[in-house]
Amino acid sequence: MSQEIEHVQCLIIGSGPAGYTAAIYASRADLKPVLYTGMEAGGQLTQTTEVDNFPGYPNGVTGPEMMEDLRKQAERFGTDIRFGYVSSVDFSSLPHKVVVDEVKTITADTVIISTGATAKWLGLPSEQQYNGFGVSACAVCDGFFFKGQDVAIVGAGDTAAEEATYLAKLCKKVYMLVRRDEFRASKAMVHRVLNTANIEVIYNTEAKEVLGNGKNVTGLRTINNQTGEETDLEVEGFFVAIGHKPNTEIFKGWLEMDETGYLKTIPGTTKTNVEGVFACGDVQDHYYRQAVTAAGSGCMAALDAERYLAAKEDEVKVSI
Repeated sequence: MSQEIEHVQCLIIGSGPAGYTAAIYASRADLKPVLYTGMEAGGQLTQTTEVDNFPGYPNGVTGPEMMEDLRKQAERFGTDIRFGYVSSVDFSSLPHKVVVDEVKTITADTVIISTGATAKWLGLPSEQQYNGFGVSACAVCDGFFFKGQDVAIVGAGDTAAEEATYLAKLCKKVYMLVRRDEFRASKAMVHRVLNTANIEVIYNTEAKEVLGNGKNVTGLRTINNQTGEETDLEVEGFFVAIGHKPNTEIFKGWLEMDETGYLKTIPGTTKTNVEGVFACGDVQDHYYRQAVTAAGSGCMAALDAERYLAAKEDEVKVSI
């Protein structure tokens, strides 16, 4: 029996602020987009409790509610939203070929990739138990909720150093756990951390368990990896800053990536190295990683796709 093949003008891979915004713009441009949500419909924000820094929500909103609003808006303009994941791609010729759920083949004139990035976690059961209730992987997103409180952060790179200094402006005390006896961060960032009065760096130390009362974080149990000595820190928040992993496995060999796996785009655009393939959101942004910047790049991707298709149409008319 032959496999079902469907052709679309615009295929969007991944949901979240980037994917849904791309869908809103693409559907309003009459590109009749089909969006596959991935296994986590709505992306990282579905794991976030309060979102206070996205424009248009004066009283704040929960991550899942915001994603539901974006999804409904995309559907209102005609986006065909489907639950499923893309298992492989073939960008060797036009139209592009994409396999969904390992069984269905879709050919697409344009592909917008918004598969995002996943925060790396320590792997502690208590870390996941209190995720969103005192445990966070984004200081810029959640630091405000810990104003005037004591918090801890784990990590030793530039991102961890930057987030620690950001938290220090809001929090009374920031404990920074560094696994080795030195930072991995640049000298400039280390200098900034060491010269911030309310950051206490604790070297050769790892998080052993997040402590809580069943509802919120109340402390953090740490262990010195040289002496084995355990210490309990009284903190209301715990930030994990050990990096993110872009969800780009299926694009390896097809699209250009940096050394950590983020998709490369032509500066000022969402164009990848493959004609008709665009990337937006955290899958190509390891620097800002905010919902609002992801949404903005989703808009850019849809506009880039629309202009690409219009140029192709003009080429056909001229050749005729």
